[in-house]
Amino acid sequence: MSLKKAYILVFLVLIIDQVSKIYIKTHFYLGESVKVLGWEWFQIHFIENEGMAWGAVIPGDYGKLALTVFRIIAVFGIGWWLWDSVKKKASNYLVVAIALILAGAVGNIIDSVFYGVIFNDSYHQVATLFSEDPYGKWFYGEVVDMFYFPIWEGNLPEWLPIWGGKYFTFFNAIFNVADVAISVGVGILIVFNKRAFGGSKEEKTLAATAGIEEK
Repeated sequence: MSLKKAYILVFLVLIIDQVSKIYIKTHFYLGESVKVLGWEWFQIHFIENEGMAWGAVIPGDYGKLALTVFRIIAVFGIGWWLWDSVKKKASNYLVVAIALILAGAVGNIIDSVFYGVIFNDSYHQVATLFSEDPYGKWFYGEVVDMFYFPIWEGNLPEWLPIWGGKYFTFFNAIFNVADVAISVGVGILIVFNKRAFGGSKEEKTLAATAGIEEK
């Protein structure tokens, strides 16, 4: 895959991610939920993530800033990895995976860097884009999440150790398009590991040529 095509993939994922987030911010108040097609197991549920994945938070006044800066540095590293992989004519599996991970990382960084200064808060109200009363400041924005798939909810059997009788939701994570892109990218690297890291096209061609010459 060429670098141009990889960048197009990154751009498309970013557009879908940001359009969906801006729509949610400007049409839902925080905590509002809508069942898609009336299904209990597929909902649009608006929350904001203040920290890392799964809602984890770095303690301290500068925890959020440190997280955002770390993400930005990581994105430059992923961007270089993408450029280097294309230059070395790596497998399309690897290039697509890196492009998806890059797009997802950038998508969530945009929220962290900009949303605090372009939106007002969403508590009991629908936020306004380019508000004169923003809820935060640069690098302190919150990441918008909305996809919720509570496939099963109920009390677990009493005979189960530790969790027996407790109320349980499967699957209770709430995520966004950027998160999906990152997960799919990582999934490709895991499932198609041999194809992704099986050497560049140039190396495979040289190996095949050497094998023919030996015969």
